[in-house]
Amino acid sequence: MKLLSINVARPPIIIANGQRISTGIFKEPVEGLVMLRRLNLDGDRQADLRVHGGPAKAVYAYPSEHYPMWQKELPDMDLQYGMFGENFTTEGLNEDNTNIGDRFRIGGAVVMVTQPREPCFKLAAKFGRADIIKKFLESGRSGFYLAVLEEGLVEAGQTIERIYRDENGVTVADMNQLYLHGASDAALVRRALRVEALPSGYRDYLLQELQSLEQ
Repeated sequence: MKLLSINVARPPIIIANGQRISTGIFKEPVEGLVMLRRLNLDGDRQADLRVHGGPAKAVYAYPSEHYPMWQKELPDMDLQYGMFGENFTTEGLNEDNTNIGDRFRIGGAVVMVTQPREPCFKLAAKFGRADIIKKFLESGRSGFYLAVLEEGLVEAGQTIERIYRDENGVTVADMNQLYLHGASDAALVRRALRVEALPSGYRDYLLQELQSLEQ
């Protein structure tokens, strides 16, 4: 597994739907060592901290393997790494082989998977097409957020080493299914609730789903 690209941006002001908004989604690749801190990478910022950023969403990772599939679906677009607003473009990780709670060492840092990415209107603003949010959600190619457990220097080209695999076995794909399509498997919901890394918003949602399933 490998870190192919590190992408950062400071939020510019853009016009979207006739309104001025600030967004950090316009990531650009950077070279050399970059310090990964608890809340973000040096040189990177999140614009709306009510819904972006924070300890559980310090870094957004997106599998490079999704890019060829998106290029086929969007042949008129030039899709470069960072296009989906990701900080880390990865190789060898995906939603099916990555558990919520898995931990990885990258360079001098240690990170932990916390949740899938849920796109907002700013993705549509970047792509210039309103249908990208629906396409993104339906595709299951969500990528995932990382919390920073140990700060350290990282660099594109470094190996991503899995140092802990969460024993509950709840994948990012499982969470996408539970959150986007509703819970139908009570056993899976119970396993998900045992994942310590799961953020409170997902936990509250799953508790409600479990109550409905057990009625």
